[in-house]
Amino acid sequence: MPVPIRQALEIGWYTFSQKYIKRREKFPLVVELEPLFACNLACNGCGKIQHPHEVLRQRMPVQQAVDAVMEAGAPVVSIAGGEPFMHPQIDVMINELIKRRRYVVLCTNAELVRKRFDRFDLKPSRYLSFAIHIDGLRERHDESVSKEGVFDEAIEAIKFLKERGFRVTTNSTFFNTDTPQTIIDVLNYLNDDVKVDSLMISPAYAYEKAPDQDHFLGVTETRELFRKAFADGNRKRWRLNHSPLFLDFLEGKVDYDCTAWGIPSYSLLGWQKPCYLMGDGYVKTYKELVETTEWEKYGRGKDPRCNNCMAHCGYEPTAVLATMGSLKEGLRALREQG
Repeated sequence: MPVPIRQALEIGWYTFSQKYIKRREKFPLVVELEPLFACNLACNGCGKIQHPHEVLRQRMPVQQAVDAVMEAGAPVVSIAGGEPFMHPQIDVMINELIKRRRYVVLCTNAELVRKRFDRFDLKPSRYLSFAIHIDGLRERHDESVSKEGVFDEAIEAIKFLKERGFRVTTNSTFFNTDTPQTIIDVLNYLNDDVKVDSLMISPAYAYEKAPDQDHFLGVTETRELFRKAFADGNRKRWRLNHSPLFLDFLEGKVDYDCTAWGIPSYSLLGWQKPCYLMGDGYVKTYKELVETTEWEKYGRGKDPRCNNCMAHCGYEPTAVLATMGSLKEGLRALREQG
């Protein structure tokens, strides 16, 4: 199944207790942790390496990262960047979070996995999984990262990690240059041939600093693209690591408001307002993020920058909360996850 049953139950209980026992209006499901902005690639759709050189040279201290995660209280931590394998203490950071029973997803472009893995003390754990970025089959992926050979190395890294007993998922971002068939081809390959444990998908969001501003999807394009890609039983056959209602959202079967506070971003600059895709200022604590961000000003029809956004950081939390609030949808989620 896409999400191990124990993990799904623990996250489900956390969500239920926050909403219905503690009566918290806003709480995090996942913390997007960026302990560095530096990267070994220059992907067309990413603006992270556009930061000044003095920022790109910085590495977040382990204790700072751990303190931020624990202050927020989310059960899941997604470590990205930049490229996490460029952080000299990434293993220490991961192991400290695992000690605190946080589920850690290490997001990587995989270029450095085999080259640097032996430098780090990382062992298989039910709390640790790797998310390898794959944006298409060989030609499309290498074009998106602006470097040849990256796709082949990523596939070898997946095999390398799985042989060592790690849980491996993939994360694929799709642009308006994609078609339903290119999505089907890459997800079939990852699901059936490479046999990753699960797959994550997302329509590309228009980073303001991204080098390529011409190929981001609009809402109508996104819905049509995923509706066609999910047809003929593909959606049920692929091991997609998303709630059924979020997949409904991508297809346009339902619509939601953005709840970006559910997947907040913490980086070298602090907690980012309102989400990791937009930079409207930074604060020192998650409490400040929740209490000082004018959430009602964000979302489609409210802020023009949000009009084409269907990214998971804003809408997956909404879908999860909608699932928790419906017995029918909760049973459906359990059925589809199984």
